[in-house]
Amino acid sequence: MSAADRVAELTAAFVAPSLNVAHLLCDRHPGDRVAFTVVDSAGKISTLSFGDLAADSHRCARALQALGVGPGDRVATLMGKSTDLVTVLLAIWRLGAVYVPLFTAFAPQAIALRLEGAGANVVVVDPDQRHKLDPSSDMPDDPQRRVVVTGTGTQHGDMVLADLVAAASPDPVPAVTTSGDGPLVHMFTSGTTGKPKGVIHPVSYIAGWQIYLEYGLGVTQDSSYWCAADPGWAYGLYAAIVAPLAAGVPSLLLAGGFSAETTWRTLVDHQVTDFTAAPTVYRGLRSSSVPVPQGLRLERASSAGEPLTPEVNEWAGAALGLAVHDHFGQTEVGMPLANHHHPELARPLKAGSMGRPVPGWSLTVLADEKDEPTAPGVLGRVAIDVAASPLMTFSGYQIPGQSDAKFTADGRWYLTGDAGRVDADGDFFFSSRDDDVIIMAGYRIGPFEIESVLAQHPAVAECSVIGAPDDVRGEVIEAYVVLRDGVDGSPDLATELQLLVKTRYAAHAYPRTIHFIDALPKTPSGKTQRYLLRDRRRTELSSRESQ
Repeated sequence: MSAADRVAELTAAFVAPSLNVAHLLCDRHPGDRVAFTVVDSAGKISTLSFGDLAADSHRCARALQALGVGPGDRVATLMGKSTDLVTVLLAIWRLGAVYVPLFTAFAPQAIALRLEGAGANVVVVDPDQRHKLDPSSDMPDDPQRRVVVTGTGTQHGDMVLADLVAAASPDPVPAVTTSGDGPLVHMFTSGTTGKPKGVIHPVSYIAGWQIYLEYGLGVTQDSSYWCAADPGWAYGLYAAIVAPLAAGVPSLLLAGGFSAETTWRTLVDHQVTDFTAAPTVYRGLRSSSVPVPQGLRLERASSAGEPLTPEVNEWAGAALGLAVHDHFGQTEVGMPLANHHHPELARPLKAGSMGRPVPGWSLTVLADEKDEPTAPGVLGRVAIDVAASPLMTFSGYQIPGQSDAKFTADGRWYLTGDAGRVDADGDFFFSSRDDDVIIMAGYRIGPFEIESVLAQHPAVAECSVIGAPDDVRGEVIEAYVVLRDGVDGSPDLATELQLLVKTRYAAHAYPRTIHFIDALPKTPSGKTQRYLLRDRRRTELSSRESQ
């Protein structure tokens, strides 16, 4: 089957006017097939077959139904990766309810914003996260909110999930049908450039992720597949849980945070063939003192969440014996660009490229001054052709009017908010978020390209480049650099880094100032927040001028 035919087939399945989400994600698959292998924080391994998941989620759905949960209701979880998590998810969708993911690294204020924004009145929470829901200045008290705790007990007088399930009827819940336009997930953007915005994913959004799983990641029924991203965010939720469920492909879930030792051990113990994670995971493996183990079986490695800097693949070629494929996506739309692993679409990798359009998507780069495609190689606005992209589901944010700037006036183009270029072969290259572009003496400079050069220096663990105000040039380039353990910042090292950019990128586009810092400001999902560095620097410079 061609990629175009596959897109048509999945679009028809997930855009139908009447469909059953639980059937599409679970019930239609063989009951004895493994759905998830879950490794908890103590290393204990549990397996969940599709048959187990079907039975457990029916019982869990009965428990939620007894709390009044029904079609359209918002149910949130504040849970780590576990069999309970995937069971609760499918139970929510069995009832036609809408899932609200909460990242376990969130503090109460971030949790409250999402609970209030989504209107979620039921929260399922792990015991170690329960304290974040206690009323405080950051978590307004909500008498209507029902808290259900996983585990075996609670000190808050809350309902316990296991008790509710045990008391529930074992009879399957009646099937709830919806449409491709029906709401599936209510989540929020990561807030890299401002306050998070509510996005409601329809059921049809799943089709794009299954296409990405098959063509972008190249996952098959024979794969041993692991997505290390956290399901509190879109990539982890869909690439680790929803897309594998839709495809009937076993998926590995590892509880807890990142450590190089645990990551290597998991890759070997589970003979992982297909691995995908954020660039920070690969950089963490690269900079760790933990040696690369024997016995790796990796065949495909992928990255998403933020641009993949070139030094990762300089390391991966020698350490892993393969290259990491960079992919591009957004909470709003899914994954429209990839360096595909599927043999039908695989091409030689180009350093710094985020790939070509995934089947079902059409993208271009628009000029800055008009809504027309640029010439190859010219920096502009990365945009999606809405009418030519059958997998496009986003039409606006939860609050009307917030998405006006995301579409051109005629509605033809969705503006990703990223600056980039596309070459004559159709390969896309990321430059920056639109508001991260540095304009210095008339030059438009993307910080990512400079960061990519700085990151190649052996002393650099991470870095971020911004434009700082300058009376003469308008803006000048400055870099914030996190050094590897044991390396001290010095004027000589700063000069060395500046020279590296001059010689490997451009003489005019080197950082005028190098700031050595302990850590970069990031969203909970690990994306660097350049705007916070810009704000900090502007405040510093303004303070100096006023003295």
